[in-house]
Amino acid sequence: MPVAVIESLDHEGRGFTRVDGKAVFVDGALPGETVEYRVVRQRPSYDLAELERVLKPSGQRVVPPCPHYGTCGGCSMQHFDSVAQAATKQRVLEDALWHIAKVTPAVMYPAIHGPAWGYRYRARIGVRMVPSKGGVLIGFHERRSSYIADMQSCAVLPAHVSALLPALHELVAGLSIPDRLPQIEIAVSEDITVLVFRNLMPFTPQDIARLAAFADAHGVQVWQQPGSPATAKPLHPKKGPGLAYTLPEFDVTLDFLPTDFTQVNVDINRLLIRRSMQLLDPQPGERIADLFCGLGNFSLPIARRGAHVIGVEGSDTLVARALKNARRNGLAERTEFYAANLFETTEDSLAALGRLDKLLIDPPREGAIAVVKALSEQQMPPRIVYVSCNPATLARDAAVLVREKGYVLRGAGIANMFPQTSHVESIALFERG
Repeated sequence: MPVAVIESLDHEGRGFTRVDGKAVFVDGALPGETVEYRVVRQRPSYDLAELERVLKPSGQRVVPPCPHYGTCGGCSMQHFDSVAQAATKQRVLEDALWHIAKVTPAVMYPAIHGPAWGYRYRARIGVRMVPSKGGVLIGFHERRSSYIADMQSCAVLPAHVSALLPALHELVAGLSIPDRLPQIEIAVSEDITVLVFRNLMPFTPQDIARLAAFADAHGVQVWQQPGSPATAKPLHPKKGPGLAYTLPEFDVTLDFLPTDFTQVNVDINRLLIRRSMQLLDPQPGERIADLFCGLGNFSLPIARRGAHVIGVEGSDTLVARALKNARRNGLAERTEFYAANLFETTEDSLAALGRLDKLLIDPPREGAIAVVKALSEQQMPPRIVYVSCNPATLARDAAVLVREKGYVLRGAGIANMFPQTSHVESIALFERG
């Protein structure tokens, strides 16, 4: 069995080393450890390997608390101290900015930390009927597999949701269509938990009675989704309080539906918004664009500071939700929202937004390359705050902003939005040089 000393972690949380000049990525290994490993896939320039035995452990290695860890693909770093995880993600961000964009932030902001466990207020778990494995399986996908990890608990879900998993197995097994329920979407707000059952066939009256009894017994709302997300609707109770989350620092409450996109980690989201407002520094009278604005997560705090916000989002549904949230919070006069495909942004479409004093960008993993390329002398705000969920596309876009558009990267840092995973959420500040 080959032995190696691990040099560092890669962007997926795998141990990295070189053996005879060839890169080797070892799942489950940590920097500084001496490990035995087994190669599972060979490529011309690198090998992928599984950890067999730790001969000399890192001082940052911890015992994973979850019994499903190693099989379930929901987490990949439970064996790594939570504080050390954030430090590693900072290095991943720095490396991406340097190797892809050849830029270094003038300041690295302190990592934004929050709860390491029970933080995941949004999740989509798979359901499979597998008679050879005992019946219904419910859980996240197994690591690097399409199979479902059969979860009886989950350390990153809120405790009350984790406790529901055994009862969910029993519920689904008793329905008439357990093999036609591919997933359950979970959405938790401060007072309400909603379970959305994706049903490929209609529920029978007996199914509906079972689901209603489950909802009443566990204090949750049960929804069904027979088609696209737009088809999701309450099953039991038919009418009840809606999902919402609060941003107390900005006196803002945002309503959402269980199928809407919202951040999974409420605590980190609040801290990320706080830092965004510190960097953006909205002032009364300024016109600020919030691109990829969603349902108003950043737009409404900006407006609360007195600026006028132009929110642009690709989803008509989220634009409608943002408008409603603005009205609910008494901010309709300071906000305007539009639906547009920001991946096709042009100089003309940016110019149509009017004068912009500042810009906030919060794109999906694909980044915002069309937006940054469309910036022109006529529409080039002096300050841009960029919130990213993918260091590689942030770095790619940073290269355009710095090399082609004349911006300076004043600072960058991570927010540990997904503890126990290799996901890197970050924030960066760009200013005209």
